[in-house]
Amino acid sequence: MSENVMHHTSHGIHAIVGASNWARSIRDEIVRVAEHDSSVLITGPSGTGKELVARAICMHSRRREAPLVPVDCAALPGDLFVSQMFGHLKGAFTGAHCSTLGAFRAADGGTIFLDEIGELEPLVQAKLLRVIQERTVVPLGSHQGETVDVRIIAATNRDLQSEVRAGRFREDLFYRLNVISLKTLPLAQRADDIEQLANHFLHRLVIDAGLPLKRLSPGVLNLLRSYSWPGNVRELNNQLERAVVHASEDVLGPESMPELVEAVMAAEPPCTRPTRILPQRRDPSAIQQKGAIAPCRHKTSEEDLHHSGDLAGGSCHWPTMDEVERQHILKTLKKTFFNQCEAAKMLGIDRHALRRRIRKLGLDTSQSRRGRPAMTHRLQK
Repeated sequence: MSENVMHHTSHGIHAIVGASNWARSIRDEIVRVAEHDSSVLITGPSGTGKELVARAICMHSRRREAPLVPVDCAALPGDLFVSQMFGHLKGAFTGAHCSTLGAFRAADGGTIFLDEIGELEPLVQAKLLRVIQERTVVPLGSHQGETVDVRIIAATNRDLQSEVRAGRFREDLFYRLNVISLKTLPLAQRADDIEQLANHFLHRLVIDAGLPLKRLSPGVLNLLRSYSWPGNVRELNNQLERAVVHASEDVLGPESMPELVEAVMAAEPPCTRPTRILPQRRDPSAIQQKGAIAPCRHKTSEEDLHHSGDLAGGSCHWPTMDEVERQHILKTLKKTFFNQCEAAKMLGIDRHALRRRIRKLGLDTSQSRRGRPAMTHRLQK
């Protein structure tokens, strides 16, 4: 049996972590799909768990005790495709010192998982189509076909329908693979799952890698939810592993992921400065005469605001300079996850000046280390 054969007794729908609508629906779909032997095409961006879905399907199928053979189609050049997929006989080519089964015969009775199916060359696609149609493989160096009983699950991060229209993927092969279609979502579209996924990865790092157990602070959870995650679930796992390796404290905060803080801050739109409203010039020709009715206009100028009944009557609170400064400093601190160095840069002042203003305005930062608000205070924010 090929060394790439994998058994999947530890995988199932419970490996699909999350409480979002997508996570719940994909777990239900996996159970329904697993009952049949129809081909399955899983689409979605890289790092979103397509192979995890494929293994869960196998785990809940009647083929659960048979092998699952994964094949990385992107790593199979055309000249090696036949040998790797269908096997070869001893002496079939120079260097063939022994016979091999190939992926399809190794998966006989089980499942073959064709990952990145959209990367296959056109000539190779034709050879794969014939095997899928006839369920028969011919090893290289032989003229005798051998029947195989294999369920096919394929995955791709490409839009195969667009690839078909562009002539890069065979239409007949697409319809052979796309009997049942499942779709994975980018992590940014399933933010409700981030906390569960992060805790799951932290627990797994303790068990698999022997790394120390860490907890996530409310601040770092807010950071994880704010990031766009172009690398999806795989990137989340890598970020957490990096933070656990380098962090010396038991609780992970935003400071343990400086790259993410910078990325989130860079993605934020620049703060818009308040526009000064200038008094409107009066058109001499529009000066109303005694007894004439003045035309209606919006009160947007400083002059209009000065004469507004709301302010004159005292029905509207006008903020003081200290109140305006207080709110602006708080907003800046929140945007930088209470990193005072970064906040000072954004405000155009040095760190010591910021600290003096914090003391002057009575902003309470005494309950936490390094001038950051207490964790409970940040959670409320």
